[in-house]
Formats: sequence, C-alpha cells, structure tokens
Amino acid sequence: MTVFLIGFMGAGKTTLGKKLAPKLQCTFIDVDHLLEQQEGMSIKDIIAAHGEPYFRQRESETLRSIDLDDKIISTGGGMPCFHDNMTWMNAHGITLYLNVSEKAIYSRLKTVDREQRPLLRGLDDEQLRIFIKEKLTERRPFYEQAQLDLDPISEPLNDVAEKIKNYIR
Repeated sequence: MTVFLIGFMGAGKTTLGKKLAPKLQCTFIDVDHLLEQQEGMSIKDIIAAHGEPYFRQRESETLRSIDLDDKIISTGGGMPCFHDNMTWMNAHGITLYLNVSEKAIYSRLKTVDREQRPLLRGLDDEQLRIFIKEKLTERRPFYEQAQLDLDPISEPLNDVAEKIKNYIR
C-alpha cells in the first residue's frame, strides 16, 4: 500500500504521515526532506540557487524515484499541480487530500518563520491571508482529484487509518 498525502502547506501532511505510518505498518517519507538530502541544501536554497522551475522538476523526479512498497508519502503543497504529478500519484497509490480550512491554515502559517518558506517570504499578515485564499483557489482543482478527502483536524487518527483501509478493500 502507498498513500500520498496532499494538501496546502500547513495542512499537517508531515505530522499526520509520521503518526499514520506505524498504524498502517508503512514507512514514512517526506518528499521535501528527501529532495533536500539529495541536493544537499534546503528547499529555500534550492529555489534561490536554481529557481522554482528547477525545484518543481527535481520534486517530480524525486517523487517518481521512491520505492512505493508500503509507504506513506508527504508531498509538498504545490507538488500535485505540476508535471502531471496528481495523475501519476492517483495511478500509483491512494491520494489523500488533507482538506484544512483557510482559517486553520492561516492560524498555522502566521506563526512560522516566513523567511524559511520561499512562497511566504516578505508577506505581512494580510498578504498571507490573501496568498492562502488565492493559492487554495488555484490548487483546489488538483487537490480535489484525490481519491480520499478529509479534515485531519476533525477526524481522529484511528478513523483516518480505517478510512484508508476501507478504501483499499
């Protein structure tokens, strides 16, 4: 079984993935962390040095290089929107959209170091609200192609695991 966790930055993909993997007897992989290891630099530095198109290409290549046996894979927030990644993930596993409200995402992202997140760099609180609204509108059509959809804030971990198990039966 392979489960791809998709959703906006701050939706909780990495946090949920780390908790879900042992429940489903899978290995957890965060694509961003794997890419950082391969490149020897942070996502922020990859984008600064090579640009976003290079980053998106490498992100896609990294995704496709993963051994998919029994994995819970946390993707970057924009990954489903580029290089036909959403279609590829749907063909190679179960896609689970962490459908978190704009308000919850804002609450989570307003406290992060925005300078460490290239898309958030230099945004004040109001600009952050606008960015979240616009990007969610842009990305939602990709996210909604997921096979499963849930709000991890309101659904207990055991229920999420059961939903996935029931989907593959």
